[in-house]
Amino acid sequence: MVTLTIDGREVQAEEGATILEVARDNNIYIPTLCYHEGIAPYGACRLCLVEIVTHGRERLVASCLYPTEEGLVVRTNSERIANHRKVLMELLLARSPGSPVIQDLARRLGVERTPFKLEDESCILCGLCVRACEEVVGVSAISLVNRGVNREVSAPFYETPDTCIGCGSCAYICPVGAIKLEDVGDTRTITMPNPKMPKTEFKLKKCKICGNYWAPEKQLDYIARQSDLPPEAFDICPNCRD
Repeated sequence: MVTLTIDGREVQAEEGATILEVARDNNIYIPTLCYHEGIAPYGACRLCLVEIVTHGRERLVASCLYPTEEGLVVRTNSERIANHRKVLMELLLARSPGSPVIQDLARRLGVERTPFKLEDESCILCGLCVRACEEVVGVSAISLVNRGVNREVSAPFYETPDTCIGCGSCAYICPVGAIKLEDVGDTRTITMPNPKMPKTEFKLKKCKICGNYWAPEKQLDYIARQSDLPPEAFDICPNCRD
C-alpha cells in the first residue's frame, strides 16, 4: 500500500493503481470520456488531467495512466486544471455540438458555449470502440485510421468488415452513443458514425423454446469456435435456460 494526498485528503491505495482508480474508489470526481474499467487505459480525451507534485516537481498528467506512488500529491481541480478542461470541453463541444452527453458534461464543467467553429461530428475519437473490439472481443474489425483532422474510426477500405461478428460491443461502450445498434425482427443493424461506412446487418438466432431472436448467428458461431462448443449449445436463449 502507498499513501498519497488528493485534494488535501490523505488516502491509501494499492501500489500500481492509477490516480483515476484511486480517486473513484474515494468518491473524488475526475471527468473522463475515454475510460472504461474493462479496457486498458488510453488517455485519448485528456479530460482526466490532474496536477501532481512529486519530488518537488509540478506537472500535468493523465490520471487514467499515471500510477500512484508514496507521497504523491494530486490536485484534481486546481485553477490550472480547470482552465485546461475548459478548453478541452470547448473543443469537444465544437466537434459534437448536438451530443447530449457532451452538452451535459460541458455544463457540469462550467462551459456553456464554444468559441471554436462548430462541426457536425458524433464520434469524439476516444477509441473505446476500437479497443473493445480488439481487447475484449478479439476480432479487431475496426480501427482508428488517418491522422490529424482526418482521423476517424473505420474498417479496412471503408467496407463491411468480414471479421465483425455483430456483437455490438462497440455500440454498448461508446460514451456518446455515436454508434447505433438496432434489432428489428430477425435482423440486427449496426451503423457506424463514419458516413463512408455502410450499415452492417446480421441475422439473429431464434430461440427454439420461446421463439425470440436473441443474438447474432455470426457472434454465436464465433463463441462456439472459441469455446469449443457445439453449435446446438446456442439453440436456446439465456432466459429459457434458467
